[in-house]
Amino acid sequence: MATPLIGVCAAFEKARWGYWQQEAAIVPASYFAKIHKAGGVTLGLIPDARASSHPELLVDRLDGLLLIGGVDIEPAAYGAEKTSRTEQTEPRRDSFELALARAALQRDLPILGICRGMQLLNVATGGTLHQHLLDTGFSEHRPSPGRLDSKTFHEVEVGDGTLAAGLAGSGVQVVNSHHHQGVDVLGDGAVVTAWSVPDRLPEALEWPSCRYVLGVQWHPEAVELDHALTDFVSAAADRIRSKPRRPSLKGKALL
Repeated sequence: MATPLIGVCAAFEKARWGYWQQEAAIVPASYFAKIHKAGGVTLGLIPDARASSHPELLVDRLDGLLLIGGVDIEPAAYGAEKTSRTEQTEPRRDSFELALARAALQRDLPILGICRGMQLLNVATGGTLHQHLLDTGFSEHRPSPGRLDSKTFHEVEVGDGTLAAGLAGSGVQVVNSHHHQGVDVLGDGAVVTAWSVPDRLPEALEWPSCRYVLGVQWHPEAVELDHALTDFVSAAADRIRSKPRRPSLKGKALL
């Protein structure tokens, strides 16, 4: 398999390391460990105003894009008024990731969105979010804040023959959740391929017209699944093979 370069949009948080505590771009090890195991190489993508205006600077160098979990998306990004239920946001991260996601979609780049990443894909394609699920009749999907262990497990129903089934299996499966917001109006071209049991909240979205675009509300990077992220990384590798080969520079002078 070709070795794909997977761009991972980093969280932008205050962090502590050694003697230091300051703002930092963070890619948790659980994400890049799964990418490595699946045969890819990780490139951390730091929120950058220039790249937000010109996402091709990054996207055209990537073979796949991974949108990871994190803080709430600013409601203005999907045309809503912010309520008291919206928690911490990071607008710099929102604008950066939305620009990259839209550019990646235009280029048919394989994309995987996890938790916030699924919500961001929905917003990037014109969809909206519930700002707090309990206010709109859905179940508690953040039963144990700060954890992704057995206390967060719940059942989802996954459609047969879907990208989500390739990640978690089809039928009723057990996954982990850590979110208080969720998908409301679907983005253009999005199809729901997994639902929470029993409240029917969308737990996976796919865009069938694309090579590989999947968003899941759960956290496959935090469970012991040998095949987690393999379909995504394989799709990125397939894209490398399908691109025209560059002319060889062997024997030619470099100007």
